[in-house]
Amino acid sequence: MEDRSGSADTPNGELLESYTRLLELVRSGQAETRPELSQRTGLGRTAITQRTTTLLEAGLLEEGDLSPSTGGRQARTLRFRKDAGRILTAELGATGFIAGITDLMGTVLAMRYGDCDIALGPEPVLTEVEAALDELMTEAGVERGQVWGVGLGLPGPVEFATARPSEPPIMPGWNNYAVRDRLGARYDAPVWVDNEVNLLCLGELRTPGLPIGDGDLLYVKIGTGIGAGISNSGGLHRGAQGCAGDIGHAAVSDDSTVVCRCGKTGCLEALAGGAALARDGEELARSGESPALAAALAERGTVTGEDVTAAAAAGDHQAVQLLVQAGRRIGAMLATMVNFYNPSIILLGGKVAGAGDLFLATIRETIYRRSLPLSTRELRIERARLGEEGGLVGAAFMVLDELFSVRYFGQWLPAGSPAGMPWMHTANGGRVLV
Repeated sequence: MEDRSGSADTPNGELLESYTRLLELVRSGQAETRPELSQRTGLGRTAITQRTTTLLEAGLLEEGDLSPSTGGRQARTLRFRKDAGRILTAELGATGFIAGITDLMGTVLAMRYGDCDIALGPEPVLTEVEAALDELMTEAGVERGQVWGVGLGLPGPVEFATARPSEPPIMPGWNNYAVRDRLGARYDAPVWVDNEVNLLCLGELRTPGLPIGDGDLLYVKIGTGIGAGISNSGGLHRGAQGCAGDIGHAAVSDDSTVVCRCGKTGCLEALAGGAALARDGEELARSGESPALAAALAERGTVTGEDVTAAAAAGDHQAVQLLVQAGRRIGAMLATMVNFYNPSIILLGGKVAGAGDLFLATIRETIYRRSLPLSTRELRIERARLGEEGGLVGAAFMVLDELFSVRYFGQWLPAGSPAGMPWMHTANGGRVLV
């Protein structure tokens, strides 16, 4: 490898940036040949040849067929080797999780659902997640040396630099738990952890087919709780400590006595989330005001948010009113975010977000009514496209973004793979390869 400085194995900063740029152009499909790479980067033929040779020798690129002739000499195409490694992913919720394996382009190759109560604590929950990942690896024939990284989404605030949960309201026992250390030691691979909604946002952001303008996307998950993922110019905005977008715990009522899971009162989640719908629906069932919910209570002894949405879809007036009230509260909060942030598109995901057209229409109407005209002139409000798979896609891209960043890429490039690379803590709580 040419033009090295600092050590015999690590490229200097300028050279490393060119490697990452060339690889990203090929990975994204923006360039397929050496002449196209030269046009995109301004690098000369010799420099392009040297750098692509390094990437080919590292096993990150491979040569394909000759490109169609445009009157001159045909150029050999280049392809990113998406099957050179695998990414292990998992998205954890309050009552269950999804585990999966993806290739190096974020395509989900295998996935599995599991039941778990996040409140049981990290040891039993992560044991279940690890068992699911191990089974998927066995079924897919993935060896430990093929695992390039692990990406995990948690249903609570995560300090991204340390990959540790930070006082998550619904996750007792998880605060400051060393998730990265545990998974890194088990799979001998680098690990990144983030809030699940950030990963859902990233999955939608990186999936082709959705025109997001300049990449200013607001992803809102409305399930048992409520949270938002925010992207700015195509990248996630996590905030200083990684808790940006935690709108579920923003106050929407000063006179509410309903206590949220975070210990405060008047939170959006406590008044409009799935758990709130279940609570208020059960009250309607016990009072007899809602025959449909009373029937659900009699059958199962409890009422869920899904029961409320099903009753509303069947025309139950009281259930419809619950959804409309929740939609207005959520819409009012999102109108504040629209005025403040001015996104190009809002995507609504989560089980409650799939409650039906009336719920979505109520949120839309409230946002447009309470937002400034300029901020909504080109705003689109739609349902999320990826569904439950979105968290796995986002987790994979979280890992890939870090692995192919200038910060990390040069440290594992000489080995051709980050699998099995040793890790250590830095002084500021982050991690770097050594």
